[in-house]
Amino acid sequence: MKKKLYIYDTTLRDGNQMEGVNFSINEKLKITKKLDEFGVDFIEGGWPGSNPKDDEYFKEIKKIKLKNEVVAFSSTHLIGKTPATDFLIQKVLAAKTGWVCVFGKTWDFHSQKILKIQNKDAIKLIQNTIKFFTTKRRKIIFDAEHFFDGFKSNSKFALECLKIAEKNGAANLTLCDTNGGSSEKEIREIIREVKQEIKTPLGIHTHNDCGLAASNSLAAVEEGVELVQGCLNGLGERSGNANLGTIIPNLQIKQGYKIIPPVSLEKITQLSNYIFEFANLPPQKNQPFVGANAFTHKGGIHASAVLKNSKSYEHISPKLVGNVSRITISELSGKSNVVEVAKKLGFKLDPQSQQTRNILKQIKQMESEGFYFETAEASFALLILRSQKNYKVPFEVLDYFVINLKDGEAKATVKLKVGTEIREYAASGNGPVNALDVATRRAVGKFFPQIQNVELKDYKVRILDSDAATAAKTRVLVESSNGVEGWNTSGCSENIIKASWQALIDSLEFAIWRAGK
Repeated sequence: MKKKLYIYDTTLRDGNQMEGVNFSINEKLKITKKLDEFGVDFIEGGWPGSNPKDDEYFKEIKKIKLKNEVVAFSSTHLIGKTPATDFLIQKVLAAKTGWVCVFGKTWDFHSQKILKIQNKDAIKLIQNTIKFFTTKRRKIIFDAEHFFDGFKSNSKFALECLKIAEKNGAANLTLCDTNGGSSEKEIREIIREVKQEIKTPLGIHTHNDCGLAASNSLAAVEEGVELVQGCLNGLGERSGNANLGTIIPNLQIKQGYKIIPPVSLEKITQLSNYIFEFANLPPQKNQPFVGANAFTHKGGIHASAVLKNSKSYEHISPKLVGNVSRITISELSGKSNVVEVAKKLGFKLDPQSQQTRNILKQIKQMESEGFYFETAEASFALLILRSQKNYKVPFEVLDYFVINLKDGEAKATVKLKVGTEIREYAASGNGPVNALDVATRRAVGKFFPQIQNVELKDYKVRILDSDAATAAKTRVLVESSNGVEGWNTSGCSENIIKASWQALIDSLEFAIWRAGK
């Protein structure tokens, strides 16, 4: 193992600046505890004085026993003030954290054009602020804001900013690619030059505006920085911050650095989903390491190879990061996909049988028509059941009728046949799909009471060929649950009511089979 690297998480402050993300105090406290349990060295809790929520957070966090450090974020003192008379600086001091992260402008463009002060005055702001906090026994991480742009513009000024922070006791100098516009080559070359002038340990803070935040952070580590800043799931303003969910596994698994205990690394997928939940964002399935698709195999050739040896298409064991290997069903599938997914659903198929070949042929045909089985495994299970000679369909739909009423209401009538008995049921609902759903459940439930606890949890509609306007094909995905487990079914038609109907019928038929099984 290589030397220890420190991870600095800024999800609660920088990540909270992402559009649509707004953590409550309670959520911030819960996330802090999760990050601490995971093993993050530094957790940036927010900016005291900038808003009431962060003030409250720093009061409440003192009541929680943590193993790692909570950091307060701070600017340099305001122009025309001193640290002693600056309201925000005093608020940061009152937060009573052992560590403070102070950011200061290190790009002469900002000092001259944005702050409208001379470079020497910008340096003075850094000096005064860091000196003030260190005399108050606070340990300082200096975030050299816009450092790489600043170095390219005026390397002498950028280095002077670092030197004054070093001279006044900063424990770490973090170089920031704040606009996210630097290349890996630039990051490497500038860090090498900085190390010739600076002895204090360095850190790296990158943004993803060019899609390079993670690779730039990894390059910086290779050049000798000892602290990496970022956010879980790459949250953050604009295109986001460096994604710690990508960086940590790369550093620990691929490069052998000591980051966190291996048992904690196995929880990183869970942590990623936890953060997404509180951010009120859907998990990004295509994220490396932690995404649901990171170890998912859709192509038939890939699935066949993975079943023989997972190394064929998986660069690591998904268990190392708490993820799982999955094989899905689609028009790209081969027999291996069909057999493996069927196995997980409780079916044993012979890959060489005519039944398996027929199922695969049917999947490819139906997906070409617009159906979708990749996330609708319940509909796939019904394809298998219906291909078996001894399977009896529990009910047959003879007819259904839907009428739209005023004010969004609708009425649906469903005619069913179960065995030799034929029944007709009607129901009203909020729109045609809801009315059809209620009527169908009422009808089927008379014969099969085991579906009474089945609920529709989600309903998604996708227009497949928008160029066809109102005649376009519509795909419907329905998520259902019996309170214990959930399942998805799919329907497709030019008629949205018919597509919804297909998915609803599959959902109920699957529920009946599952209950009997």
